[in-house]
Amino acid sequence: MPCPHNEITIVQRSQRQSAVAAAAYQSGEKLFCEYDQQVKHYPEKRGIVHNEILLPANAPQEYADRNTLWNAAEAVEKQWNSQLARRWVLTIPREIPPDQYAVLVREFCEQQFVSKGMIVDFAIHDPHPPGHNPHAHVLLTMRAMDEHGKWLPKSRKVYDLDENGERIKLPSGRWKSHKEDTVDWNDQRYCEIWRHEWEVIQNRYLEANDRPERVDLRSYARQGLDIVPTVHEGAAVRQMEKRGIQTNIGNLNREIRAANRLMKSIRQLIQSLKGWITELGEKRKELLAQKAAEEATLLPNLLMKYMEIRKEERKDWTRAGQNRGTSRDLKAISEALSYLRQKGLSTVEDLEAFLESSGKSAADYRSQMKPKEARSKVIDGLLSARTDCKECKPVYEKYQKIFFKKTKETFKQEHPEVARYEKAAAYLAKHLDDKDKTKNELQQEQETLLSEIAELKVPLTEVQEDLKKLRDIRYWVRKATPGTEESKEPPKKQPIKEVLQDKADEKKAQRTAPAQKKHKQQDMEL
Repeated sequence: MPCPHNEITIVQRSQRQSAVAAAAYQSGEKLFCEYDQQVKHYPEKRGIVHNEILLPANAPQEYADRNTLWNAAEAVEKQWNSQLARRWVLTIPREIPPDQYAVLVREFCEQQFVSKGMIVDFAIHDPHPPGHNPHAHVLLTMRAMDEHGKWLPKSRKVYDLDENGERIKLPSGRWKSHKEDTVDWNDQRYCEIWRHEWEVIQNRYLEANDRPERVDLRSYARQGLDIVPTVHEGAAVRQMEKRGIQTNIGNLNREIRAANRLMKSIRQLIQSLKGWITELGEKRKELLAQKAAEEATLLPNLLMKYMEIRKEERKDWTRAGQNRGTSRDLKAISEALSYLRQKGLSTVEDLEAFLESSGKSAADYRSQMKPKEARSKVIDGLLSARTDCKECKPVYEKYQKIFFKKTKETFKQEHPEVARYEKAAAYLAKHLDDKDKTKNELQQEQETLLSEIAELKVPLTEVQEDLKKLRDIRYWVRKATPGTEESKEPPKKQPIKEVLQDKADEKKAQRTAPAQKKHKQQDMEL
């Protein structure tokens, strides 16, 4: 199946990031960054199969050179916190031919970005093994250009007006004003539009290649699917899991995947059994229209009929084989009848009601599990945030004591602990209700939540076991119902091992018979 993953980020100078470095990474080329006077090169990067720059009509042709383009894009940005480029990593369907990868990405970029005035630098990566994880890195400029190829400002100053259309004067003597973006490329609605258009063009290429797969980039909730998304693990957790070290996030994701698989299996079984009930109801109306009195014993009668059919199919088996088959059938049918009596299922209507109640019970268990899983995610975030705050607090206190702005910003760029502390503090501020809880209390609460989730899985598993038994009963009933697929199956032959064993037993019996007869005659003579 095509992978729906795609990620949009901003290359920011405040995070000590560089557009030249991003271009060097995705293209595999050696580029020189004029901003920090350093060479950007990533020789360890493998699997780069294509890279290309797309220019709008008004862009200078020298920007077709990657080094010139991104140094120019960085040079026009003067502020310490400038946004240098927009970066998009998106997966390419493995189901389309590799020679269409670049064509697909180029067509999409020209429609969505170049037509709006952006310069696009994209690269196709297909790491080892080829065809396993093809994806594209797309790097976009953030500023528009005029008709002469000059960079335009990102925003402009606009004066606020009163109800008479006059400027509003502030007590300081200045005019009240605000900034407006010259282009709307940073509007969040475009993220939704681009995701949708990428979904459309992927499906168009899949259809053109006669592939049945389709891509859907909507969330599970928007698709109407009752599936719990897993927690983002991150590089550190992934490395620990690869080394065999279990983590809280890894354990939580395994529990979520197991619960999703269980729910999917239950839904499939319920849907299949509902279809069988509908079919069985139609056959019952046709075959048992004058037997209303026998409706209460419909399922037992069909099971007994199944035994007669199996007996008829074994008529060319050996006698021992027939006896063994009949014995196995008697045991299985007896257990099925006992199960139906235990559940009080004697009619199709009873069975349908049982399936409905089982589905509702399963949905209720899942609704109880979801808030517990969400709370466990929050606890993981709180524990991680507290650890970051504790580790980074000394550096952050030094940062707070710096008075000069430039010195302060330089200190922040050189010490990533400041950003980690601010991010962790912001997360803790969102969960003020938990600020007084100790680490042990949070860990104990999480252990309790995980145990409750495990307890809720027990009844879900029981529902699945019930449905598995009903699936066997469905096969036997459909085998005994004329017109269904199971009833048209050829009769099963006796296993060759049983045939050989039965023949060996018959020969042994024939060899011992004459000796017994001779011994009997001697007794008579005496």
